[in-house]
Amino acid sequence: MSLQYGFIGCGNMGGALAKAAARAVPREEIRVAEKDSGRLTAFVSETGMASGTNEELAAESKFLFLGVKPQVLPELLRQLAPVLADRKEKVVLVSMAAGISTEKVQSWAGGSFPVIRIMPNLPVSVGEGMILYCTRGEVTEEDLAGFLSVMRCAGKLCPLEEKLIDAGSAVSGCGPAYAYLFIEALADGGVQCGLPREKATLLAAQTLLGAAALLLESGKHPGELKDAVCSPGGTTIAGVHALEKGAFRGIAAEAVLAAYEKTLALGK
Repeated sequence: MSLQYGFIGCGNMGGALAKAAARAVPREEIRVAEKDSGRLTAFVSETGMASGTNEELAAESKFLFLGVKPQVLPELLRQLAPVLADRKEKVVLVSMAAGISTEKVQSWAGGSFPVIRIMPNLPVSVGEGMILYCTRGEVTEEDLAGFLSVMRCAGKLCPLEEKLIDAGSAVSGCGPAYAYLFIEALADGGVQCGLPREKATLLAAQTLLGAAALLLESGKHPGELKDAVCSPGGTTIAGVHALEKGAFRGIAAEAVLAAYEKTLALGK
């Protein structure tokens, strides 16, 4: 089988993962499908990848990435079920639909296909993403190795029990949006203090990037690193106090909880 990786849907997330795959394997092993013809044309022109129909990808791919919205996935899989049933070689279905269990994916696809459920985030587009994953069915060690190998250029991969995937997604899947809000807010504060907007945004973004890198590399508790920046009677503790007065940590935790509850609702 020459076609190893098929991507149905090349929007923000599906397209980012296809590009990550192309950094790991030859483009000849990848094919994409997309219902929006304009988006497909632009994506193929940008990446040089080949395109095909949903049915062609379902018939030929070793790994079939399903990059469609949760509400679209049931009908898509029901349409592809006859094609999948006719295959002589095993296909591994890779679903990234929020809130949709592997059991439902198998049910809609019409068989006990191997399923890898993933929850990536937008930074996979620059190779610094977080991909949560779990498996169901006859996903062999070889299958999993093939998946991990092609996704290694997208960022970090974290196995989780399926019952924890939705909670994890509320942190890492939605988290970039919260981070961008914080970066924008930091930059706004800098502008209010007299910094040019471009410089303020650079300072805020690089500060978050560096802070995250130090946390991961050091293995220290974030509270310990926060305390290391806060000198007694200094400027940073004054800023932390202002954040605490605004219930910064409580609001951030509420955002994760709201996203989690919405994800659960999508799966019903």
